[in-house]
Amino acid sequence: MFDYAQAAVEGALAAGATYADARVVLRRSQRLSCLNQQIEAMSQDEDGGVGVRALIGSSWGFFATQDLTDAAARAAGQHAADIARASAIVSGPPLRLTDVPVNETHWETPHTEDPFAVPLSGKADLLVAVSAAIQAVKGVSLARANVTFWDTNKWFVSSQGHRISQHVVESGGGMSATAVGEDETQVRSYPQSFGQFETGGYEVIRRFDMPAHATRIGEEAVALLTAPACPAGTTDVILESSQLALQIHESVGHAIELDRILGWEAAYAGTSFLELPNLGSMRYGSELMNITADATLPGALGSFGYDDEGTPAQRVDIVKEGTWVGVLSGRDSAAIAGLPPGGMVRGDGYNRMPMVRMTNVGLLPGDSSLDEMIADTDDGIYMATNRSWSIDDKRLNFQFGCQIAWEIKNGKRGRMLRNPTYTGITPQFWGSLDRVGGEAEWVFWGTPNCGKGQPGQVGHTGHPASPGRFRGVRVGVKG
Repeated sequence: MFDYAQAAVEGALAAGATYADARVVLRRSQRLSCLNQQIEAMSQDEDGGVGVRALIGSSWGFFATQDLTDAAARAAGQHAADIARASAIVSGPPLRLTDVPVNETHWETPHTEDPFAVPLSGKADLLVAVSAAIQAVKGVSLARANVTFWDTNKWFVSSQGHRISQHVVESGGGMSATAVGEDETQVRSYPQSFGQFETGGYEVIRRFDMPAHATRIGEEAVALLTAPACPAGTTDVILESSQLALQIHESVGHAIELDRILGWEAAYAGTSFLELPNLGSMRYGSELMNITADATLPGALGSFGYDDEGTPAQRVDIVKEGTWVGVLSGRDSAAIAGLPPGGMVRGDGYNRMPMVRMTNVGLLPGDSSLDEMIADTDDGIYMATNRSWSIDDKRLNFQFGCQIAWEIKNGKRGRMLRNPTYTGITPQFWGSLDRVGGEAEWVFWGTPNCGKGQPGQVGHTGHPASPGRFRGVRVGVKG
């Protein structure tokens, strides 16, 4: 496989590229889903090929082929160089790449149980049993459960001498209960609204212990049908950690992507409200807001050994004590900004141009806990598990809905509330953060469906978070 990648690089250089790199990617996936004790879908997919980038002057060219032969790989490199040359007709300064260590190495996801070696019958039995336990709750209309696995092998070669192979294993799944009433439909999910995903093998699924939570989510879905609605107004809000993870993803993760900040990525949901001259001085949130992008966290979905430019995985400070101090970058964007490369460039398979993507963008733990936050709140709402989200293309104005909430009065969790929502403006919202849960409640939440780019790419990202409290938040907004 290294030979095919090398041939692609040589083809690009022979056609005039000043720099080239290539990735051979072989990827397989498996997904099972169950509805009301019946396996409704099972899919197994495999794809593979080589994708090559070529740099000429101010522009990149990219070309991919699934034909893994020496001749096809060389031709792909030539096509990539031709595209770069045509793109460079649009005037601009030559693109420079920041330096990274040149490595010849291999990296593999730590895992103990190959998910593809576990029999399909065992996976199906688990899903059927989980949905049966959910359905056993009176009033539940739909019981769903699913598992998904990815196994990806990559071979990376650059004209600077990189030869890096990686084997990435990812596993995840979840379940949900749906209750249908006369005027309401309510859903409760576990571990979060679209399941939980991590790097690792089938041991990830075993650790979730879905059967132990099936009855609870069924009962909560039914109870929500008659629960009072979330009131409208301004109050203190405590966010459960998976909801806070999505808040990080949408209002921090996408906003700090350097290609968005530079205006390179403007067509699909955005640019960013951040401006590069303010890096190092702009107030993003309160002093309790400490955000890092860390691709080295064991088990987190955004972890790997090297990104798709050969840059080693690393931890980068993004927000430090409330001040914006870092970005998500690649070798080209970092050079323009005068920053070291962060190792945050990845492509969705062999046939997509690598771009800046989130790694594990998360909020570092504080010294509080969920119980302490509730006890210290006179009047507020505790919201859990995402149901909906909306944010503008600059990642500034947002509104989120959650599956469930509880009223907090005089330091005690009270009645359940249905259809909770909250809204805010990113810096003001994060500026109101005054409590953060500790390491004992810190979870590496995974997002397997992050969309970006045209043609579209799906990224796998992680978001470590523990519960957090925000003061004076507008809630109960509809529409």
